[in-house]
Formats: sequence, structure tokens, C-alpha cells
Amino acid sequence: MNTLIAQSEHAESVNLAAQQTGTAPSEAGVEPGAVEHASGSTFTPPTIFSETVGHVGSFEIRNTLLMSWIAVLFLCVVAWRFSKNYAESLVPSGFQNLIETIIDGMYDFFHSVTQDHKQTKQFFGICATIFLFIVISNWFGLLPGVGSIGYWHVEEGHQVLIPLLRSAYSDVNMTMAIAFISVVMTQVYGMTNLKFGGYWGKFFVNPFRDPIGAGVGILELVSEFSKIISFSFRLYGNIFAGEVLLAVIGFLVPYIAPLPFYGLELFVGLVQGLVFALLTLVFFKMGSTGHAHDDGAHGEGHAPEPQHATN
Repeated sequence: MNTLIAQSEHAESVNLAAQQTGTAPSEAGVEPGAVEHASGSTFTPPTIFSETVGHVGSFEIRNTLLMSWIAVLFLCVVAWRFSKNYAESLVPSGFQNLIETIIDGMYDFFHSVTQDHKQTKQFFGICATIFLFIVISNWFGLLPGVGSIGYWHVEEGHQVLIPLLRSAYSDVNMTMAIAFISVVMTQVYGMTNLKFGGYWGKFFVNPFRDPIGAGVGILELVSEFSKIISFSFRLYGNIFAGEVLLAVIGFLVPYIAPLPFYGLELFVGLVQGLVFALLTLVFFKMGSTGHAHDDGAHGEGHAPEPQHATN
């Protein structure tokens, strides 16, 4: 065993020297088969960060970003195909009927949360886009070859596989970008529906008139921007954990054992998209509702009933 380990370490060091000097492994004093055996006999877990697979000038193209572009392209093609069928056919059928069923289902579900058709129409576009983009990106990350097809790169004397494609949300930067959009749009919808003073008045209260309300407002303001962190790591943690699970199961027991876990990850990808979109919708709804409006509604709901005159 010690001999095999020593041969493996020697093969890796010789292969590194061969790549740095431009010579073949056989010229450096080791058989090519030994190098392949040394590089392919160990398990390399997915990294917690994405890898660079190309450059456009000084701009780095990472494998997770490339996967997100593929998901966006797929959604654009589906939208173009649906709009074309919708314009040419008066009676929906087939693909058009499927898309309309999905859209109607999402609209009814979002309306059950807002209970207001005006707000549902206002929030539907961005919430539905977030849901579809997250689900499609997660499901595309389960396709064969994603995370396993790439090229070998030498880092710190060891060969590591750089995959060309990885699940888009296995990189915290991608999840943070979606969370940032969600939180910023919450402020935009809040100022749109409650006006500038009415919205920010929920957070900045005169401490001399209402000291408790002033403290609560500051806490709510901090919680508004802490949502970026909670949103980011909730989605990132679930997707990265699934990626590691599939990699480990596929390495230990390939072919048959990973199949049930693929089904589980399909369900997890759907649930994560639904949770992210639903929480975004709830934040939009809360941000568009003022404290004064709530108090007034509460007071109207508990108005005393008129007393009937008795003889």
C-alpha cells in the first residue's frame, strides 16, 4: 500500500513538472498510465465556489454563470414558442395548453396569498420569473455531464477536474444576486404603493412620540436587508448539499443507487423555487401594506354593533 501511495505521489509530481516544462510524462521518467491512474483513482468533491472556464477580455466566465445562461436561453425559447402559438392558434392545444395551465396555476396560487387582484398582477411577473428560473436552473444541474465533464487542471501539485457546467445555485454569488433583486424590489413596490414618506415612515418613527415604535422600526429596517443573507444561504445550502450527495453516491455506488436521489433532488429543486418565490411574494405584500392601514382595517373589523332600541 505504501508503495502504491508513493508511486501515485511520484506520478503526480512528475506530471506537474512535465506540464510546467512542456515535456511528455514518459520523458520525465514515468509511464503515462501511472499518471492517469494517479489522477483518476481519487474522489474529488465539488468545491464550495465556482470555477472559471473562460474569459471575455478581463471578464471571467464561470461554470455556474454558463449554466444560468443556458437556463435563460431555454426560458426565452419557450416564451417565444408560446407567444408564436398563442398568436396563430385561437384554440389552445398541446404545448400551448401546457404553458397556459402552468401560468394559470401560478397566478391562482399567488392570488391566494395576496387576496388582491391588483397586487397579484403587479407582483406576478417577477415572482413567476424567479420561480421558473430557479426551478429550471436546478433541474438543468441534474442533467448527465453537469459537474462531471470538464478538463484537468493542476493545483498545488494535484490534478483536479474543472467541470464545464455546474448547477447555477451551487455558487453563493448566484443566490445572492436573486436575493438582492428580491429585497430591492420589495423597497420599490413599497414606495410605489405607499409613497415615499408612507413607506419609510414605517421604519423611522419619532422616538419622543413613540419610543417603542422607533426601536421596532430600526429592527425592521435591519431585518429588511438581512433577508439578503438568509435568502442566499438557504438556497445555496440546499443545492450545494444535493450536489455533494449525488457526487458521493455516484462515486461509491454508480449507475443504480443514485437514481432515487435524482428523484429527490428534482423535488428539492421544485420546492426551493417555490419557497423562494413565495417568500418574495410575501415580502412584496408586507412591504406594500402600511401600519396605519392595518390599524384602520383592524378597527373597522371590530367596530361596535349598534344597539337596538327596546320597549
